[in-house]
Amino acid sequence: MERFVDTHAHIYGEEYAVDVEEVIMRARNAGAEKIFLPATNLTTVEEALSVCQRFPEICYPMLGLHPEDLPSDVDAELSLMETRLQTVHPFIAVGEVGLDYYWDATRAEEQRHAFQIQIGWSLRYALPLMIHARAAHEDLIACLEPFGKDKLSGVFHCFSGTADEARQLLDFPHFALGIGGIVTFKKSTLPDVLREVVPLQRIVLETDAPYMAPVPHRGQRNESAYVVYIAARLAEIYETTPEEVFRTTSVTARRLFPRAWE
Repeated sequence: MERFVDTHAHIYGEEYAVDVEEVIMRARNAGAEKIFLPATNLTTVEEALSVCQRFPEICYPMLGLHPEDLPSDVDAELSLMETRLQTVHPFIAVGEVGLDYYWDATRAEEQRHAFQIQIGWSLRYALPLMIHARAAHEDLIACLEPFGKDKLSGVFHCFSGTADEARQLLDFPHFALGIGGIVTFKKSTLPDVLREVVPLQRIVLETDAPYMAPVPHRGQRNESAYVVYIAARLAEIYETTPEEVFRTTSVTARRLFPRAWE
């Protein structure tokens, strides 16, 4: 069986409180080699670490402050987070970080401030970024470019944008686009964008569990085992096999997140 990597799953959340072991087992049986757990604030850092300590052979944590999780004192929380990176640590990436103006842009300046600090961590501690961006594409590019396109690496998580947006993101040579359940949705324009612009080698697989479950589980709690549906749709788009999708995306994940294979 060809193995796959779920590069983005919040399986430490309360949605999995009673059955995370079964969720991990189903993921393994489906072919999961590794599952990456992005944090969104200090509390979820500890929750992600707890799950990763229970399942160290498959789960790997990230550390980051999500733009929708900004506390009242952003700098204080970021300072506490950075102390975790200043000594020996298990984190494989800085994430989930970025910009989100979709529901509320009133703290946009603080979002940009927090994001730029965490981009700095990526360079300082030689870790890739797991970037969340929604309704903020232009500011995303503006925040990243001053750090140098060739110096940064990571994933643009949950990509669902236009062909032009994909081209701009792929201009960062050490990044991939995270593709999840949206690609299976009937009215999604993502398949056409992928065919037109995005090589399979610039994609990684993700679920964003518990959110965005793919068809035929749309509307249900998502989990890593459902990556198989995403890979099947991508195989149709790229006119290849699910096994080749698993193989190619796993190579990309290994290149972007080397600490998960150390």
